Amino acid sequence: MTTVTQAPVAGAEGHIDPAAAFVPVQTRSERPTSFDPADFGAPTGREVNWKHTPIARLGAVLVDEDTSASEAVEYRLDVPETLRVASVGHEAAVRGEVFRPEDVAAAIAWKQSPDALHLRIPANEEHEGLLRVDLVGRDARAHGNAHIIVEAMPNSAATVLLYHSGSAQYAQNVEIIVRDGARLNLVTVQRWDDDAVHVASHQARVDRDATLTHVVISLGGGVVRVNPSVELAGAGSECKLYGVSFSDAGQHLESQVYMHHKGPHTKGDVLYKGALQGESARSVWIGDVLIGADASGTDSYEANRNLVLTDGARAESIPNLEIETGDIQGAGHASATGRFDDEQLFYLQARGIDEAEARRLVVVGFLGEIVQKTGIPSLEEELTAAILAELDAGVQE
Repeated sequence: MTTVTQAPVAGAEGHIDPAAAFVPVQTRSERPTSFDPADFGAPTGREVNWKHTPIARLGAVLVDEDTSASEAVEYRLDVPETLRVASVGHEAAVRGEVFRPEDVAAAIAWKQSPDALHLRIPANEEHEGLLRVDLVGRDARAHGNAHIIVEAMPNSAATVLLYHSGSAQYAQNVEIIVRDGARLNLVTVQRWDDDAVHVASHQARVDRDATLTHVVISLGGGVVRVNPSVELAGAGSECKLYGVSFSDAGQHLESQVYMHHKGPHTKGDVLYKGALQGESARSVWIGDVLIGADASGTDSYEANRNLVLTDGARAESIPNLEIETGDIQGAGHASATGRFDDEQLFYLQARGIDEAEARRLVVVGFLGEIVQKTGIPSLEEELTAAILAELDAGVQE
C-alpha cells in the first residue's frame, strides 16, 4: 500500500501552519495506490482524477459493500475452456502482478471481487478465433464489481473482446499482462443502456519485444469512465492505445489514459476521437505520457480529436507529456475540438450530396479511423451502423 505523501512548502512560516502547507501531487506517476478503499476516502470532486467526473451520478460504484458481478452482470463466454484459468482469492497466482488500484472505485472492485475471470493464451500459440466475453447488465439498480485478467504468454497472439450491454452499476478492473514477444489485441465496447454506470480501470504491462493494441469504444451508458494505464516495461515493447466515443444528450463518456515508457527503444501511439450531440452531452479525455529516465530511444505520440455536432455539447481534452531523458527518437502531443469542417461539407455538397448525408459521411469517416483499428470485421460493421443510428436519432430530435 502507498499512501499520499506531500512535501511541506519551503519557507512556510508566520501565521501559516507548516504542517498544513503541502505541495499537491503534480504528475500522473506520483498518484498513490492502495488495495484498501479506506485509504482513498470518498471523492469530493476536487481530486485531480475526479474533478472532471460527475461523482453524484456514480451511485453504488463508490460504495464499499459486499457484492459481486454476478448480481449485476451476466457473463457469456465464447472462450475455449483450455484458455480459462481458475483464479480464486486475492492471493491467486498472477493476480496483482500488475494491478494496483489508483482510486476508490478500483480499490472497492478489488476488495469485493475475491475471484477473478482469468484468460490465458498459451506460450507460442497464435489463437486465430476471437475470444469474446459478453457482459450483460441485469438491471440499473443492480450493483456489481469484477476483476478480469488477460494474460498473453511469451510469443503468443490473440484478440480479446469485452462487450458490455444492458444496464447495471458496475465497477470493473482489467489486469493485462503481455509477456515477452507476445501480441495482444484487446477491445472493450461499451453499448450500455442510457441509465447504466460503468467505471473501469485497465492496467497493463508490456514486456520485451511485445505489442499491445488496446481499443476503447464507448457508444452507450449514462456515465462511462474507462481509464487505461500501460507500462512499457521491456526493451522494444510497443503499445497502441485507441479510443472512440459518441456522446448523446445527458451522457458522460470519459477516458483518462496513461502510458509510461519505462524500457529502452519503446514505441507508443495514442489516438482517441469523439463526437458529441445533444444538450449536456459530455466527453472527457485526459492523456498522460511519461518517458522515464531509462527509456532511451523512445518514440511516442498522443492525440485527441473531438467533433461537436450541436450546441450544448462539451468536450474536455487535456494532453500531458513528461520527459525525463533527452535520448529519444521523438515525442509529441496534440488536441483539437471543433465543429464540422465547412470545406469538407462544401466539397461533398458540390458533388450533389445533400447536407444531411454529407454530415453523415464526415462523421463516419472521422470516427471510422478508430473503428477500423479493432481488427474485427464483424464488429466494425456493427459499430459503423451504430454510429449512423446515433446520428439519425439526433437529427430526429
